[in-house]
Amino acid sequence: METVEALTIVLAIGLTRGWRSALTGAGVATLALAAIVAVLGPALTVIPIETLRLVVGGLLLVFGLQWLRKAILRASGWKAVRDEASVFERERAEAASAPHEERAGLDWYGFTICFKAVLLEGLEVAFIVLTFGSTQGSIPLAIVGAAAAVILVVLAGILVREPLSRVPENTLAFAVGVMLTTFGIFWGAEGAGVDWPGGDAALPAVLVFVLLVSLGYVTMLRRRRLVFA
Repeated sequence: METVEALTIVLAIGLTRGWRSALTGAGVATLALAAIVAVLGPALTVIPIETLRLVVGGLLLVFGLQWLRKAILRASGWKAVRDEASVFERERAEAASAPHEERAGLDWYGFTICFKAVLLEGLEVAFIVLTFGSTQGSIPLAIVGAAAAVILVVLAGILVREPLSRVPENTLAFAVGVMLTTFGIFWGAEGAGVDWPGGDAALPAVLVFVLLVSLGYVTMLRRRRLVFA
């Protein structure tokens, strides 16, 4: 999801301002993210597991509830659904009107925008990958899964050379928000000393609870919107 958003910006800049600066900015940001993961990954493995679960649970709740809130508002009609095509056109218009300034042989505007887009979107992905990987004791496997998703999205973008507007982003955001919130509740509670009935077997029950509550909010907000319409 975050890769789709970053890809939209990089495509807009590349097609409007040139690919050299856009790809250089994206590449430098990717190297920065790799360095962050390389530094933080080993550090997380020395934290006691209970403390780690509490911290990880809190971080996942921050990310999960943020995504879930937006997805609920969009699904209920209170917030406009993100349109990658319109974002793409807006970025192209801004890129076309921005002044041209070269530094070290690169278009500085194109480099900076792509660097910021990939770094900011990638940081969220990096933290989620690190937290999941460290809690499950397999950071390399989590990195492989995230890398596979990134490569898939980038390849799709290269093939079509346009924003992936057909991706059901809000549905994905809703699903990811539910999953992150579920794991956040589960691991956060374990870190706080809660013993779940059945251990890991309680995870599906937490998932169903979060899903039902979220769908309930969507239904309630839709009805309120009809009343105020």
